[in-house]
Amino acid sequence: MAGLHENLSETHIVGRNTHQLIVRAEDCSALATRQISHVGVGDAAVPYRIVRTHLSGTYVHASLGGEGRILLDGRWRPHRAGMVSLAPAHVLHAFHAIPSKRWQYCWVRYMPQSPRSAIGFMAPVMAQFDAEALQHAIMGLYKEVQGPADSGSAMLWIDLIEHYISRFAEPLQREDRLRALWEKVSGDLGKPWTVERLAGLANISGEHLRRLCQSSLGRSPMQQLTYLRIQHAAHRLATTTAKIEDIALQVGYQNPFAFSNTFKRMTGFRPSHFRSRRQAGSREPDA
Repeated sequence: MAGLHENLSETHIVGRNTHQLIVRAEDCSALATRQISHVGVGDAAVPYRIVRTHLSGTYVHASLGGEGRILLDGRWRPHRAGMVSLAPAHVLHAFHAIPSKRWQYCWVRYMPQSPRSAIGFMAPVMAQFDAEALQHAIMGLYKEVQGPADSGSAMLWIDLIEHYISRFAEPLQREDRLRALWEKVSGDLGKPWTVERLAGLANISGEHLRRLCQSSLGRSPMQQLTYLRIQHAAHRLATTTAKIEDIALQVGYQNPFAFSNTFKRMTGFRPSHFRSRRQAGSREPDA
């Protein structure tokens, strides 16, 4: 599984050796109120495998023990205890168990309309974070919904879940210079940005900008720019009928072929294929 990702297709394989406890919004109105699709805790083994070719809402995945593999930001990476990943909407997202190892994890899956799924909320990221408290909050909610309905108590558990998600996500956005920079760039993605122009906008040197981006985002300034362009293009492809050539120009690609190649490299699909799959629509599987 952990190889080239260009030919991945929508996949949902759990297997008899994988055990999951899940709370879904349709069974818990308090989750729906917070625009969370589902949360859960799992213990997986081969052949456990999930591929989402058109993730529509932000997904937070936390490893508690063992090891699995996750495809994020166009790269396959190991996912071990103490690691948490955040996949924003409109990315190619996949993960799977590996032979001879079990994998313990928990997750929170947001609805497309959640503010956490909004365009530009967060680039794909993986970072160290102790998710044991998040696991306990999810299990508390799971136990709560097994008994008589008590929306007030359920909401308290969800408050805790949201609290731990914020503790993970918000520090990654607290570098004020970077946040202000990328907010400005997101408003003018068609501009021919260079590292020098980006650094000038942030009033820092190009080398300092490279260090800040690498430490805060795990990618270079130009890689972050490419991500923002493709994320915005994916959002436009998914939500409008604008011509692909026009979208390419809007996000800074004068050459439609260069845009198509970059889009496929980062999402696994050509823009036209991505749009047709999104318009066809399908229910995304649970983790």
